[in-house]
Amino acid sequence: MTRIEVAQSLAGVSAEEWDALAMGNPFAGHAFLSALLETGCASARTGWQPQFLLLRHQGALAAAMPLFLKSHSYGEYVFDWAWADAYARHGLEYYPKLLSAIPFTPVGGPRLLARGDDERAALLGAALELARQASSLHILFPPASEAALMQQAGMMLRRTVQFHWRNVRENGGYADFDDFLSRLTRHRRKVIRQERRRVREAGVTIRRLQGPEIGRSDWEFFARCYRRTYSEHRSSPYLNLEFFLRIGETMPENLVLILAERAGRPIAAALDVASADALYGRYWGALEHVPLLHFECCYYQGIEHAIEQRLARFEGGAQGEHKLFRGLMPVETLSAHWLAHPQFARAIEDYLEKERSGIARYVDELNELSPFRTAASS
Repeated sequence: MTRIEVAQSLAGVSAEEWDALAMGNPFAGHAFLSALLETGCASARTGWQPQFLLLRHQGALAAAMPLFLKSHSYGEYVFDWAWADAYARHGLEYYPKLLSAIPFTPVGGPRLLARGDDERAALLGAALELARQASSLHILFPPASEAALMQQAGMMLRRTVQFHWRNVRENGGYADFDDFLSRLTRHRRKVIRQERRRVREAGVTIRRLQGPEIGRSDWEFFARCYRRTYSEHRSSPYLNLEFFLRIGETMPENLVLILAERAGRPIAAALDVASADALYGRYWGALEHVPLLHFECCYYQGIEHAIEQRLARFEGGAQGEHKLFRGLMPVETLSAHWLAHPQFARAIEDYLEKERSGIARYVDELNELSPFRTAASS
């Protein structure tokens, strides 16, 4: 017997069964999602009401979909504020909307957690049916294979751009950071070496802590840095100390904390999350301003760690053309959208068609600015 149910939490879901469907993606894993839900970061109070879909076959979990009923568009990184404004101008309600994503995390990965396309199609059909009680369904950063299923089901695809570094040196990756630099143009090599030297000359040393090496005092310091970043941007942080402590306990093997210290005390930190083949730059903050320290902690240390651990890529996240000049190249990412209102759906489909052309031109222009050497450069 097969049935689909809507769950408000993962408390009654076997972590082993869930993770067997998550394909090793740490953000789609039971530990990360449970931490978001159980520490109150993603909850009805914060505008992220869980509506997880669980497909059970003879009582066993056969497929699942992280799903939220949203009362706003914060923490998503695929921006639809203009769509919400257009609804409001016509006296229509855009919220609540239904969203499948990892809260506050612009990282690609499975959204239809299943072993086969039949189960994925069943989940997607259930999500579209549930979305009829809201204004729309949005699925952010799915893999291309899932996006194809979503398009076949009548959803509109949208493209955005992120910046990823790839460990593409021959014979299985770069030997070290200098080997990576050797593939850049002379100007970019010089600039990056100058930037790293200026951080050292400012008296800053860097430590990378992994998993169990990260203690409670480290998490407390990192949370201060994280809150400071949001305060400087006059906004409220999405995550709390309890969340960081929780993932430190439940998924330490995936965590890398980069600590910047001066005169024997920490002054800044960045947190990366690792999978079997990738490193994801996630959060950053500093209590003191040191020129260029952000680049060192958020990019160069991540690239260096990925090289040392033989990881295939380092994902620097959404936005920021400055990443390009540090070896992170543009990558198109996908999202899928369905809107219940037929007139607005047609208008947005037209908009997305024009946007796709603009995104393609943007990526071409960025690739022309590649920092990597060509036959004509040195």
